[in-house]
Amino acid sequence: MPVPHRRRLRRAAVAAAALAAAVLTGAPAATAQTIGFAQVGSESEWRTTFSKDMVREAEKRRVTLILADARQSAERQVATVREFIAARVDAIVIAPVVVTGWDAVLAEAKAAGIPVFIADRAVESDPSLFVARIAANFNLEGKLAGAWLAQASRGRCTVLELQGTPGSAPALERKRGFESVLAQFPGMKIVASQTGNFTREGGKAVMEKMIAAGLTRNLCAVFAHNDDMMIGAIEAMRAQGLEPGRAPLTVSVDAVTEAFRAMALGHLNATVELKAEIGAYIFDVVLGYLAGRRDYPKWVLIPSDIHAGPNPSPRAGPDTADPASPKKASLTVP
Repeated sequence: MPVPHRRRLRRAAVAAAALAAAVLTGAPAATAQTIGFAQVGSESEWRTTFSKDMVREAEKRRVTLILADARQSAERQVATVREFIAARVDAIVIAPVVVTGWDAVLAEAKAAGIPVFIADRAVESDPSLFVARIAANFNLEGKLAGAWLAQASRGRCTVLELQGTPGSAPALERKRGFESVLAQFPGMKIVASQTGNFTREGGKAVMEKMIAAGLTRNLCAVFAHNDDMMIGAIEAMRAQGLEPGRAPLTVSVDAVTEAFRAMALGHLNATVELKAEIGAYIFDVVLGYLAGRRDYPKWVLIPSDIHAGPNPSPRAGPDTADPASPKKASLTVP
């Protein structure tokens, strides 16, 4: 487990003062590097796996990692980054809660000469204020989920959508990617969309409300922006006698361990893989930059994949189950 971030910030500040003294006196300075990591939180299995991998990778590379959990608060996360700047860490890695509100603090880090790296998610800021974004393509993840569902439902499907944290990059882009595929099929549409904030509890609560509102009658599919929300939604559906994995179909994103268990049980049809153990990708870029490399692309892409269970036999709209009458449409997923 990492040392609590405020204690490590004090140590980092002392180390920075020692380094300055070493420079002034001509004494040799230590070369150990301290990196501040502003993490979103611990809202899902994917997120906690990511944090643990960052800690392991830092230990492997003998880097001091100050891990700060924002508990899904953008304000707390910005305050933490300012603490990192004050402590004069060597670099800052941010997995941003939301995409907006970063310009001022990123400019402060740049003015202090501290390189910033955006990991996992994205920010809507001047690209000159950070070195690189190391992340997967969330838009593609949404397209992969949509493409799988279009094939499984023969292009005719009513969908309930469980969105992630409002304003977050994965919630925005997975929705856009998914909708871009559905737009190619007149027989596919989202009939309701609510946020479950990327948590299992949130997914379960939202699905319970949707069931109570009668939104699952003759429903074709549920699309969740992450597996944790889907696992919660599956619990809610099964408690009401629904058969997730058949009626309705289920597809989500992350490919966590629980998702594969749900697929083995037939409750989840497909999950798009967002790699959680990405510490090596991130540290390769951060430490390479600190060592002098300057030719990194602005977006260092982490690849995605999709995993699906056995072919489902969906109960969708009246046209879907009739093999003689499916409406054909071409599908392109860039």
